[in-house]
Amino acid sequence: MCTDITEHATLTGSAKGPQGWFTAASAEVAYDHPTHATVEHAIMVSVRDGDADGQQRVAVELDRSSARDLARALLRAADAADDYEGDR
Repeated sequence: MCTDITEHATLTGSAKGPQGWFTAASAEVAYDHPTHATVEHAIMVSVRDGDADGQQRVAVELDRSSARDLARALLRAADAADDYEGDR
């Protein structure tokens, strides 16, 4: 059964897909049946370009434990960057 759990984020950055680097304009984070990961449900992150067709994207499918580990690592790195920039 589909969960219909989806969150959206606006991004400022870049991502690298099969066609090379592109502007990372948005992300969709969902919890549902994965396309490729070998788990029943996965946290799926799709980073998309800002073009109207949104054809360029990078996708990741993670189990919930891995998703939490990644989220914590992102927060630790952002906090460390804040501390670093505060010392300048």
